[in-house]
Amino acid sequence: MEHWEADDARRRHMARFGRRDTAPELAVRRELHRRGRRFFVDRRVSARCRVRPDLVFPRAKVAVFIDGCFWHYCEEHAHLPKANADLWRRKLLANRQRDAQNEAILVAEGWRVIRAWEHDDVSRSADRVEHELERWTSIINRRRPCTTERCSRPSKSSRQF
Repeated sequence: MEHWEADDARRRHMARFGRRDTAPELAVRRELHRRGRRFFVDRRVSARCRVRPDLVFPRAKVAVFIDGCFWHYCEEHAHLPKANADLWRRKLLANRQRDAQNEAILVAEGWRVIRAWEHDDVSRSADRVEHELERWTSIINRRRPCTTERCSRPSKSSRQF
């Protein structure tokens, strides 16, 4: 791997950017919470990779990533820094490759992966998450045996011959 040493000013500047609780992530979290959805934040979900989805719905096995346009190299909005542009291009493309590998691992483990970009509409991103959760709920309800009075078998004493 290539090594690039940043100067102190650049290092301080880059240290300001956290890897969680970004504005787009917080917006989607607030919207889902407003809709009554509860989830885990920044939780490791696989022993095979170190990925930590932004939002995790473990029972439904839904992992949500809110990707930033710069770090995940959005084709619409990404722009490379002028300094060390070739190095940044390779690094950001490697980030995209790693994202694809991690997603493949999660899918192989039975996770439904939802990726949203920071520029995506918050309501639409929340709708996509809710769609997956409702899909999971309908699958679970089909598997669960009916226990309501209407579905249960009558007892021997109430049967009429």
